[in-house]
Amino acid sequence: MAKSQNPSIKDEDTYESLREDGASKEKAARIANAQANDSMKPSKKGGGNPPYEEWTRDDLYERAQEIGIDGRSDMTKDELIEALRTH
Repeated sequence: MAKSQNPSIKDEDTYESLREDGASKEKAARIANAQANDSMKPSKKGGGNPPYEEWTRDDLYERAQEIGIDGRSDMTKDELIEALRTH
């Protein structure tokens, strides 16, 4: 592990890598500290939902409606996926 400039950061290498990738200081610190904690599983991505590609177009539309994506009624399934990921 690199010599820590901030003693509250438990994994300085991960922290610095995340900062270089554009993560905020707070987000990078949370992720770095979670990875340093054996009782946490930060490398497991996402929640219990399947990826958008496995959703029906109707389910994608409903989600887009929930978060207020404009133009959703004319979008294809692929366009809804893109809109949801970039919103």
